[in-house]
Amino acid sequence: ECSGCGLEDRSVCAACRDALRPHVTRRAVGGLTVHTAIEYEGRVRRVMLAYKEAGRTDAARAMAPALTAAIAAARAQASAAELVCVPASRAAYRRRGYDPVALLLRRAGLFASGELIHVRTASVQKTLGLEDRARNLAGAFAARRRLDGRSFVVVDDILTSGATLTEAARAVRSAGGEVIGAATVAFT
Repeated sequence: ECSGCGLEDRSVCAACRDALRPHVTRRAVGGLTVHTAIEYEGRVRRVMLAYKEAGRTDAARAMAPALTAAIAAARAQASAAELVCVPASRAAYRRRGYDPVALLLRRAGLFASGELIHVRTASVQKTLGLEDRARNLAGAFAARRRLDGRSFVVVDDILTSGATLTEAARAVRSAGGEVIGAATVAFT
């Protein structure tokens, strides 16, 4: 059934695919320019929740064009910038069996460097307020090696408060890399 509306015999039906059509917008979050493709509500929210929390990896192909559009906008001034994913926590990976952002990139035919890793466990973000989210993630990511002379677009699935993207950008910069922007499928 459709992961967005339940229509029988469809991974993602035509109406839900239409809701996933990208309309890229630009936002400033903590000194970072973030390109987002769609609003996280209604059908989009249901498809993304089914994808992330119910194992509906079949929906990735329908979401991939939105991520591709956001990445293209983020790379507009620096097409050679590498992509770096916000890393999934070990607990989330074990629970799901896959990394949602990495899988979306593969379905889009894109490759991200695996340069960022978790260096400490953070609490679940969705229960926290805006300021607590930033404090919770501070110092949670690090680069695997020095990134001098390399530029990156940070990629995640959903922009909420911006704390995750801001922390990922901090980790890249701390390792000597340049962050030219960020891209997400959706925003709240």
